[in-house]
Amino acid sequence: MADPASVPRPRWDAFAAIGAGGALGSLARYGLSVAVPHSPGRFPLSTFATNVSGCLLIGVLMALLTAAKKPHRLLRPFLGVGILGGYTTFSTYATDTLDLVMAGRPFTGLAYAFATVAAALVAVYAGHEITRAVRK
Repeated sequence: MADPASVPRPRWDAFAAIGAGGALGSLARYGLSVAVPHSPGRFPLSTFATNVSGCLLIGVLMALLTAAKKPHRLLRPFLGVGILGGYTTFSTYATDTLDLVMAGRPFTGLAYAFATVAAALVAVYAGHEITRAVRK
């Protein structure tokens, strides 16, 4: 069991940064879903675009933060956990996949499920590597 004195105490400024960032990211996600709606049984392009672009941006963020000499300690909580955590959405991705399968479009549902994961992985890697290359 860990010594209670060695367990870091929560930092309320980090909670505030995450909350503020999460609100902004969630509003951005909602705005994209309104701007690019999809009908039931159709490919959920806005959720796909949200998750892939969020992964690209987290790759950029991580490349910038790891290269920075001493980044502000609230940058990662605000931008990564808050904004990008609120912006991307695994729950909507899972629901959209199930909706496609239940609508009699199992191939589209499976294609969406696999394409999202594949594109997200490529996006986070691309964001990280492109940012590192540009910074050199």
